[in-house]
Amino acid sequence: MSARPEKILALQFKYFGDAVLLTPALRALREQLPDCELHLLVPEELAPLFQHLPWLNRVWPMPRRRGSASLRETWPVIRALRREHFDRSVDFAGNDRGAILSLLIGARKRLGWAERGGFFGRRFCYNQRVPPEAKARHESARLARLLSAWKIGPASLEAEIHSDPALAAAAESLLPPGIILCHAASSQPKKEWPLRHWAEFHRLATATGLRVAFTTAVGAREQQLTAELKKILPDAPVLPAIPGLPLFLAVLNRAEVFISGDTGPLHFAAGLGVPTISLFGPTSAAQWAPAGTRHQFLTGSPCQCDGNRAVCQNANHCLAAITPGQVLTSLQTVLKFPRGRPAP
Repeated sequence: MSARPEKILALQFKYFGDAVLLTPALRALREQLPDCELHLLVPEELAPLFQHLPWLNRVWPMPRRRGSASLRETWPVIRALRREHFDRSVDFAGNDRGAILSLLIGARKRLGWAERGGFFGRRFCYNQRVPPEAKARHESARLARLLSAWKIGPASLEAEIHSDPALAAAAESLLPPGIILCHAASSQPKKEWPLRHWAEFHRLATATGLRVAFTTAVGAREQQLTAELKKILPDAPVLPAIPGLPLFLAVLNRAEVFISGDTGPLHFAAGLGVPTISLFGPTSAAQWAPAGTRHQFLTGSPCQCDGNRAVCQNANHCLAAITPGQVLTSLQTVLKFPRGRPAP
């Protein structure tokens, strides 16, 4: 009787964009341990990003409330995970929640970061640890480096997610083919390109015959930003707020090109295989821009904003240094690339 496949659980308890940038490391696990049974534990709101990846055996959604923990909600999931008897686990986030879950789930080998901080006992939650590097590197490369403890490395740093094919018809009703999709909002105002620049870019792009539309998130601040954009561009197509991440991914999957600042939807689009143009100012393009030749990024003027502040503190917003003409030039370059993922 043959031995059962090795069972591996990956954990990632961070935010939407960070989660997408994990996929090169997960793919490397599958490619270099092809016979393993690979599971992923993520907060339940992130689960749609991974549910249609063909090389994951199972995605486990965990109820989460930021800043607090509810054992009544999480314990049934933990008990079910313990019954899986994982051979290995790897916690890519390295925060307190991921460390405690690693210990409770009880894999024989528990891999995590050897970082300072957190609660006193965090380092004892793992029995294999990798020290962080001093030098900055692309986030996907940083995450994949954790697997060096198992002598695993990625062949490519390109992100990969898939939308739900059952939602293709609904997405088609919202976004016609051939649309350049722009996302003006971000989680932090300091990461947003000025609305007047979006308006001028729309004018330049449509003058060349390109079809441009805007999308936004469902939050109150994002909706207010969209209302302000409509005052400047009353005739510009703006998609309605799309409820639910699965349908939003299906809509993004139809875009010809996606343009935005450093925000979660940028990484969604890149993971879906949509060519992107990203606009960077207060954050590092070298660390966070989508990897791959079909993705372009532009950077603004040097930024002195405090990384903990959501609003730009400079008299002249660093992103304002990126001109609409520069974005149009990048768009004309990106449009030469074929839509979809490159062949492996």
